[in-house]
This record gives sequence, structure tokens and C-alpha cells, in this order.
Amino acid sequence: MNSVSEKIPVPQRIGAARKRELPMSQLASVASPTPGEWCVGIVQSTGENGLQITSGGMQARAFRAVSCLLEPEHGDSVACLRVAPDEVWIIAVLHREDGVPNVLSCTGATRLRVREGELKIEAATLALQSEQLTVVSKHTHLTTETGQLVGRQLRIVGTAIKVVGSVMSTVMDRVNHFSKHYLRTTEGIDRVSATHIEFEAQQLMRLDAEHTLVSGAQLVKARGAQIHFG
Repeated sequence: MNSVSEKIPVPQRIGAARKRELPMSQLASVASPTPGEWCVGIVQSTGENGLQITSGGMQARAFRAVSCLLEPEHGDSVACLRVAPDEVWIIAVLHREDGVPNVLSCTGATRLRVREGELKIEAATLALQSEQLTVVSKHTHLTTETGQLVGRQLRIVGTAIKVVGSVMSTVMDRVNHFSKHYLRTTEGIDRVSATHIEFEAQQLMRLDAEHTLVSGAQLVKARGAQIHFG
């Protein structure tokens, strides 16, 4: 056998063979896109019946595309795509008059995800309104010059809680405190003013001072199995 003169057949690519087997009419039908017509319209009305726009002599009912997050308002100039005689989609808001608030809205569950980098929100006034607010973070830092927290029921749970400040003022109708160990140190005056004061210890009560004064307007009474003075 002559290895030089014999030709070895080279197999063709499967994709190329299949493409040539398809008829030209079928290829044309697969490749043909859905026709559409672009136009610029003016929003005439908004409401439960949808968005009514006019573009030249055309008046149609339009729908807001999912990618158009800005809700169109009356008088806005919008870019529209007409894919059927009765199907017009608003792709974007081109122009809006001054003084009209901007509202970004989505329908259904929505998530804003930043895979790399950081997300910053800058505004002169920032308001959050929700039935339920959940914030989950490994490290949280909150800095403000003046803060106010108002709630009907507040609960703080933590392994270690530390409060540092120059002035602390609390006003409560009733305070209940329970702790296994309670240590308090005051460099200045420690004063308690109340109508009735009770101190109760199960084992030992000790009062130690350089000068100790006990005075009663009507009665001073000391009672015990043994009483030592001096």
C-alpha cells in the first residue's frame, strides 16, 4: 500500500454538517427577530388603568418595563417600544419637570447585591419605613451628633454592654434590676432621695466611713442579739 498516494479522509465538524443540512427557509425563520417600533411619547395620565401616552397622533395604553425602575408621572417624556398594535412598553423616562418627586419601585421580592466593593447611599435626608426591619452585620458602627430612639417596647441583649458618656439622665416609672454581682464606684457625691428606703442583706451589712452620722427626727432604734459600740 502506497502511504504517500493514499488520502486519509478528514471528518467534518458536527456543528458545520448540521448547519448545512438545515434548509435556507428554516434558517431565515430562526434568525428573524421580533419586529418593534421605537417612539417618544408624553405621559398623559397614570392610575389603576395603566399609563396613557401620546406620541404624535397616536394614543395608546403603555406598560412600564421591568428594567424601568423610575415610575413615570404625568407630563414625563418617555422612550417607548411598540411590539404590537395594543402592546407598548415604556423603556425609560427621558425628561421630567422640576419639582416632581422621583419614585423607584419594583414589584415582588427585590434584592440589591454588590459582589465586590462597597455600597454608599448619600442624601440630605434619609428615611426608612417598613413593617419589619432586620439588620445583620458582623461589625456595626453608628456615629451621630444628636440621636433619638423612640419605641413602645425596647429590648437589648448582649454578652457585654458598655456605655461611656459625660452625662446620663433616665426617667422611669419603675425600674427592676437583677444581677449576681453589682459594683459601683463614685468619686463625688452619691445621694439617694426617696420616701421609703430599705436595705436588706442575708449575711452581712457593713457601713464604713471616716465620719458616720445617723439621725432620726423622732426615733433611732437598734436591735440585735449583741450590740457593740466602740
